[in-house]
Amino acid sequence: MRAALRVVVLAAVAAGAAWLLWARGDAPTAAAATSAQRAAPEPLPFARSMAGTHADGDVRANANDQLEVNAELAYLFDYYLAGLGERPLDAIRTQIIRELERRLRPAPAAEARRLLDAYLAYKRALVDVEHGLPPPANPAQGARQRLSAMQQLRTAYFSNEEIAGLFGASDAYDLDAIARLDISSDTSLTATQRQQRLAELDARLPQQVREEKDAPTKVIRLEESVSAARARGADDNEVYRMRAAALSPAAAARLADVDREEADWQQRISAYQAQRKQLLQNTASAASLQQLRDTGFTPDEQKRLPAYE
Repeated sequence: MRAALRVVVLAAVAAGAAWLLWARGDAPTAAAATSAQRAAPEPLPFARSMAGTHADGDVRANANDQLEVNAELAYLFDYYLAGLGERPLDAIRTQIIRELERRLRPAPAAEARRLLDAYLAYKRALVDVEHGLPPPANPAQGARQRLSAMQQLRTAYFSNEEIAGLFGASDAYDLDAIARLDISSDTSLTATQRQQRLAELDARLPQQVREEKDAPTKVIRLEESVSAARARGADDNEVYRMRAAALSPAAAARLADVDREEADWQQRISAYQAQRKQLLQNTASAASLQQLRDTGFTPDEQKRLPAYE
């Protein structure tokens, strides 16, 4: 893993997953957290790319045993739909239903299954609609055309209340992004005016949205502080406490794992480079070089080795 993965890990903690083929989801010390994680083996992920993650979407029913139709339901759907290409759609649908039935009582689970099938039909239809959109004059126009087409198509599959619940949050993000594209591409604005208008957009965002947008930057600043602390001699437990205070104990434990994986990777790379250099000096064969790679790295890891050779 590269050091930049720290940002990815925490962005995933702070936000939901997004899917990619049809459209667009406490430990007292770092050592204790690691011990607990090693004691409980990770279950096999539904798809390889989902290893080390948990299904998005806090799907719930209300006190009357009625399904809460909100963005959390869409997050759950999209989390598993991100596995398209690795798993067939039928298997993904079955897995989502299994997850719904695990979390919900029969009545709200049945309603969620109905919405899932409507969601899948909507996503299928959206592919054809997007292919039929005219070429946009600029990125902002293209984004606006796509959002408008999506909003019109939804009415064929969902009620107004369901549309507001499932897509209201994502539409707010999209509208904000389009407004920012408009500002960035407006050549009549001075740099100061552009900054002022962007600040006005920031001020209008709901608090939760602002926090989610700021999450990656927050992690970057935190990791800069961690690097400075390590330079001053901070140990792993002090770093864990810094991260836990700024984020959460669970996030701090995950970042500690990233640190260990990065350190292990760098050690193996250093050893590999030294051994490879020695083999080349002795006119090594292609077979001996491959044996060296096989000894220290998995087939997937070997794909990254050319950058170090």
